[in-house]
Amino acid sequence: MNSSGRFLVLVVLALRLVAPAQSEAQVADDLPAVFEGVGITEHLGDHIPTDIVFLNEDGEQVSFSSLVPDGQPVVLNFVYHTCPMLCSILLDQLVDGLKDLDRTPGDDFQIITVSMAAYETTDLARKQKERYLAILDRSGAGSGWHFLTGDEPSIRALADAVGFEFQWVEETEEFAHPAALIFLSSDGKITRYLHGMDYKAGNLEKALIEASQGSVASVVDRIVLYCYQFDPGSNSYVIHATNVMKLGGLLTLGLLVVVLYSLWRREVRPRHHAVAA
Repeated sequence: MNSSGRFLVLVVLALRLVAPAQSEAQVADDLPAVFEGVGITEHLGDHIPTDIVFLNEDGEQVSFSSLVPDGQPVVLNFVYHTCPMLCSILLDQLVDGLKDLDRTPGDDFQIITVSMAAYETTDLARKQKERYLAILDRSGAGSGWHFLTGDEPSIRALADAVGFEFQWVEETEEFAHPAALIFLSSDGKITRYLHGMDYKAGNLEKALIEASQGSVASVVDRIVLYCYQFDPGSNSYVIHATNVMKLGGLLTLGLLVVVLYSLWRREVRPRHHAVAA
C-alpha cells in the first residue's frame, strides 16, 4: 500500500477510536472491511482468568494474580509498542491523567499494559516502561506499572475475556484496534470501561474507587462515588441528581437534629440548676 493509502487507513482508524460509544454501530457500517471485528464488547461484571501467564519487562513469568495485591484496583490497557501513532497517544493521555491524580501506581492501584503483538520483546517493553515512567515522574510508580508481553494464545485469551477485539492488517502490517482503559477489581472482576483516549483525572479517580469495591476507598471517596454515576453516552462520570438530593436531605436532617438537640440542652440546663438550688 502506498503512503496515501496508509494515511487513509490511519485516519479511518482514528475516527473509529474517538467515536462516541453510542454511535459505534453507525460508524461500523461506514468502515472498510478491514475493520470488521475490531471494537469492544463490554463484559461488565465478568471475571477474567487470573492465571494467564505473561512476561514482564524483566523477562519474568507473571500472571494477574501474582501482580495485583489484594484490594488494589487495576487499570488494564492493550497497546503495541511499534504502533505508528495511536498507542503512543493513548499512553500519553493516560500519563497526563495520572499526573493530575492524587493516587500513585503501586501504592494505591496497579496498571497493566499488555502488548497485543506476540512478536514484541521484553526489551522493547522495558524501554517503553522507562520512557513513560520518566514522563510521569512519580516516585514509586515503577512498582505498580507493568508492561507485559506474551504469546498469541495468552494475549487472545485475555483480550477475549474483556471483549477487546483487534485484527492484524496485512496491507499496512499494523494492528487495527480500539482504545480503552479497562478497570478491574483485585480478583479480576471487570468494573468499568473508559473508551477513547481522553482520560481525565476525575474519571480515573471514580473508576478506581468503583473498582476497589470499597477496599481502599475512604468515607469521602464513597460519598463522592455515591453522588456520581457513569454515563456511557458521555464516557464519563456525571452527577447523580437523585442521590445528591438524598444525601442533601440526610445532611439537612442531621443538621436539624443537632440544632434541636442544642436547643433542648439549653432549655433543660436552667431547669436543672433551678432544681439544684
